[in-house]
Amino acid sequence: MRATMTPQEIADRFVQKLGSLVSDVRVQERCEGVKKVPQKTVWMTVPRESINNAIAELISIDYPHLGVIAASDNGDMIDLLYHLQVFFGGKHEEICVVFTVKIPKSDPHVPTISGLIPGAVYSEREKQDMIGVTVDGIPDSRRIFLPDDFPQDVYPWRKDEKGIPPSMVKELWKIDRPTDRPVPPVKEPEPVVKKEPESADQAEGGVTE
Repeated sequence: MRATMTPQEIADRFVQKLGSLVSDVRVQERCEGVKKVPQKTVWMTVPRESINNAIAELISIDYPHLGVIAASDNGDMIDLLYHLQVFFGGKHEEICVVFTVKIPKSDPHVPTISGLIPGAVYSEREKQDMIGVTVDGIPDSRRIFLPDDFPQDVYPWRKDEKGIPPSMVKELWKIDRPTDRPVPPVKEPEPVVKKEPESADQAEGGVTE
């Protein structure tokens, strides 16, 4: 049986091993679903130049499963959240460790972690496509979701001037139904007429003088 650690022990180990390189370290435990299965998460913020050090430290505990690298546009910064699970597959043993990396839009670069977790390259390619973060050292920089002829410097997840421009948005909800198409086979429902509520006297069948 493999040895496991508690979320707090993992958090304490990162503080001990990486010191000031990690910040905002916290542990969250909650129960989810009908069966109230416990979900355990360790959160911490890591500088981008230290993300590989953090991943390597996690591997020394247990080789993690990479769930996803999430991304969000937060004003002048882009946040990347590396969601990894250790003790994967053990009943009620799995712990999620989330490394948050804050990247300035003025220099949107982050090193690849594919040297430690090869499968990360797919999620890293998505971040290059969708939010405009350049992943330094990525072994495959081809687009993964956007077509090759998609405009350069336009990123669907960005909320600033580099996001999707209005000219690329198809506002189909503004278009009326075409008149040259056959009538739908199912009759459209008639509008419901709302009845006024009866007064107490009407409900009793009489009117008081």
